[in-house]
Amino acid sequence: MRFAIDTGGTFTDLIVGEADGSLTMHKAPTTPADPVAGVIDVLKVAAAAKGEKLADYLAQGEVLVHGTTHAINAIVTGRTARTAFLTTEGHPDTLVFREGGRQDAFNFTIPYPEPFIPKALTFEIEERIMASGEVRTPLNAAKLAALLKELPGKGVEAIAVCLLWSIVNPEHELAVGRLIEKHLPGMPFTLSHRINPSIREYRRAMSTAIDAALKPIMGSYMRGLDRRLSDVGFAGRLLVVSSQGGVMDAAEVAEQPVHLINSGPSMAPVGARAYCSGGDTDTLIVGDTGGTTFDVSLVRNGRIPRTRETWLGKPFSSHLTGMPSVDTKSIGAGGGSIAWVDDGGLLHVGPISAGAVPGPAAYGRGGTRPTVTDASVALGIIDPLHFLGGRMKLDREAAEAAIQRDVASPLGQSVEAAADAIIELATEHMVQAILDITVNQGIDPREAAFVAGGGAAGLNCVAIGRRLGCRTVLVPETGAALAAAGALVSDLVAYHQAMLYATSKDFDFAAVNKVLADLEAHCEAFRRQIGPDAIFVGIDWSTEARYPDQAWEIEVPLCVSRFQENADVTRLVADFHKTHQDIFAVSDEASSIETIGWAAAVHCRLGATAPGRMRHQQDGAIGQDRQVYFKDSGWVKAKVASIDALAGDAVVEGPAILESGFTSIVIDPGARVARDRSGTLVIDIGA
Repeated sequence: MRFAIDTGGTFTDLIVGEADGSLTMHKAPTTPADPVAGVIDVLKVAAAAKGEKLADYLAQGEVLVHGTTHAINAIVTGRTARTAFLTTEGHPDTLVFREGGRQDAFNFTIPYPEPFIPKALTFEIEERIMASGEVRTPLNAAKLAALLKELPGKGVEAIAVCLLWSIVNPEHELAVGRLIEKHLPGMPFTLSHRINPSIREYRRAMSTAIDAALKPIMGSYMRGLDRRLSDVGFAGRLLVVSSQGGVMDAAEVAEQPVHLINSGPSMAPVGARAYCSGGDTDTLIVGDTGGTTFDVSLVRNGRIPRTRETWLGKPFSSHLTGMPSVDTKSIGAGGGSIAWVDDGGLLHVGPISAGAVPGPAAYGRGGTRPTVTDASVALGIIDPLHFLGGRMKLDREAAEAAIQRDVASPLGQSVEAAADAIIELATEHMVQAILDITVNQGIDPREAAFVAGGGAAGLNCVAIGRRLGCRTVLVPETGAALAAAGALVSDLVAYHQAMLYATSKDFDFAAVNKVLADLEAHCEAFRRQIGPDAIFVGIDWSTEARYPDQAWEIEVPLCVSRFQENADVTRLVADFHKTHQDIFAVSDEASSIETIGWAAAVHCRLGATAPGRMRHQQDGAIGQDRQVYFKDSGWVKAKVASIDALAGDAVVEGPAILESGFTSIVIDPGARVARDRSGTLVIDIGA
């Protein structure tokens, strides 16, 4: 058996790949104070559903894949290690100056962001390597050794080393690493040329600083997770979801924790690609609606776009990670998002969430403020007696009372009108997030399909589709735990990159092919070390290219692993023009291009090569029809059907509610839904 677990802000999701190839889904409340407890809780739920003891159940497991927000949470809450930053003498302000951008450039009341590592912990090293790789100033090892001995007295728990042009000649960085091991044995440290060989100094420095700062806490988390899983009976392979849309061994990721920053959201597009590809569109807009956030990502022509513009908060007012990751946009809009009215009488939804504790008012766990979930209960969308398959009862009266007190009364509206306004505003927030990520990449949402994932996705997926003008809304069988489903079918991935400037006008075949050969050697080394049970899938090649004099590059897939003739370069240039046109709606066919970076992502697969089908766990009986409120129709009698019982040839017309033990899907009046051969619900949104 294979387990895939995604720890969200409200629920911890589990998808189990059974021995017969079928899938089962399970959920348990997240435990924010101890996330590993939530992981074990959801495994207990799965074992109980199968009528087995936890130890006996886990003993059958071969692989457990874990997606976690522990790394990003540590950064946001300031719980990372106290880290020293070692850099070239004369260049101590890399983390201070950043790349110069800022929001509201002429608003001088906005404070400039503090550096990720304070100046008091930034230390200059006597050394200098030039862009050519020439050593101008030798490393002063004696002065460095004296400095290293002082760091423990300053409370330093980790060290980040980022020297100028170490990506061309890493001699000095390697020497610094050896001195750290000699004088501070056991001290975690990161060398910039290893973690992110990028030509852009600030981004390389940030990747290094983040990685070093996360090593103590993530190393402890991974060791604790491994130990506690072993204690309850799991003896298989532990993998962790990476920001690049693949998985890594837990021991490896503990040594490179910067890869975990976007761990959770990166899996939703992987799941969407696995379960929803093959339709009548090449573009999927993937929305993952959980209890706390709404994450948007894309699948274009079978590829999941990546970006290096990954911020740890608002652009320019936070920090760049500098690392490539799946291109996602996250906003504070989910089932637990709190609704409130400001002093001016304006309704707001989010970004604050009730989370798992205390949760929405309807949970009866101490939460008193109205949320999107409470609004859905008040409108009849969620059946309070059958939430999570009846394992959790909701309090409709508490939900209505919270809405009446905090929203309906201040706005002078009825409870149902206020509840509808809450969902409508949350929908608008989600639509704007989708427009941001699609329009910025030259995508017309009207020509795409919307994939609705996450436990709260069904509350407004038709409304989102209509607002975007999408032709179709798709809800996979595993949609209520889409990120976990993606983790189950994801590949082991290792991402390698190297910097080399080249131009299409005077292409240096020998130099470029040497870089590509080195990258391929790294990929082959990865293949050899991951074990005999892994199946090699392939290597995705790409380059970072730009027009001459442009400031920024775009990622362009490579169709060859070596450049043999001029036709290969011509194809690269043509692919660049097309990619530039797709993103920016403009290209210069007569122009040459420049490349500065080359990358190879090696993919190896563990287990099944195709996603399985859900093993339906309910008897499939269609529930009783009930009254549901729709803005344009008021209270109407809506059909209630079991998702598990929906036959392949059945068509359900709206107004209707499709229910399972994990989600409720609203089929608005005028919409209709059917199930395709893969089990995906295909919703024709109608007018």
